[in-house]
Amino acid sequence: MEKVSSILGSVFGASKAEPAAEVSSIFIYPVKSCRGILVSEAPITSTGFRWDRQWLVINSKGRAYTQRVEPKLALVEVQLPNEAFTEGWEPTDTSYLVLRAPGMNELKVSIKSNGKVIDDVSVWEWSGSALDEGAEASEWFSNYLGKPSRLVRFIEGSETRAVDPEYARGYKTMFSDQFPFMLASQGSLNALNEILTETLSINRFRPNILVDGCEPYDEDLWTEIKINDLTFYGVKLCSRCKVPTINQENGIAGSEPNVTLMKVRSDKVLRPNRKQQGKVYFGQNLVCKESLTQGKSKVIKVGDPVYALKKVSSAADAAA
Repeated sequence: MEKVSSILGSVFGASKAEPAAEVSSIFIYPVKSCRGILVSEAPITSTGFRWDRQWLVINSKGRAYTQRVEPKLALVEVQLPNEAFTEGWEPTDTSYLVLRAPGMNELKVSIKSNGKVIDDVSVWEWSGSALDEGAEASEWFSNYLGKPSRLVRFIEGSETRAVDPEYARGYKTMFSDQFPFMLASQGSLNALNEILTETLSINRFRPNILVDGCEPYDEDLWTEIKINDLTFYGVKLCSRCKVPTINQENGIAGSEPNVTLMKVRSDKVLRPNRKQQGKVYFGQNLVCKESLTQGKSKVIKVGDPVYALKKVSSAADAAA
């Protein structure tokens, strides 16, 4: 049985208590594995932050490209209209997703695009239909990656991608790896950088929410937090793949930080009495309770306090 300690018992209590941290940065990644956009606020939808991982680059067989196999995606800059991150905004005929990459002309994709539906698109365990963003986008990514590629968009109205019900039953996402949100702390990054020979930026870990003001790796312990009156559940420690080893400024992979993470953040170190999977962890995957319901305003902003309502006693007790 997971040992959970209730730090605060109510929203009222949360407003009286000292915050555990503060939201210091918010990142949206409209195109999976391409560069993120730093925003001051972000509306929450039924699948996570609006626009997050809504687009995907696929190969000729419909399978997702990610930085794991195409690290050049790290160099693709992504832009949306600034107002796209305000609650209630709707695109017009002149609203575009704009992509830039080294050696490439600018690509503009209409956000109101009504591309044709293509089938057999797959990302990890999910397969389904998606909207093809057309020949120009296909040519752009094919030329950039040097192999047949297409840009597709998740069909929110007809497709559903459920998260693993073992960890968060009833929640869904679009083209993210596993869960709608990933949170990390500046304290954790600082602690890791202290033992690395080269200082890394948080962009190696691609969080949606970066918080500051807590102790290193406190986020491991959070099973329920509140941000701007919205409840987030910490459902699974974020196991890390090859992507943190890829320099997001040049697309070149190295060995760090994963070699060091294996020494200090592996399941052998953090969870010695649990089943060993050879994984390393950095960050906490989240779902938002209010994403399941319609109605009230659902926005978080940089500067919002983070209240830890429930937490476990150690990373060994956290779901992973």
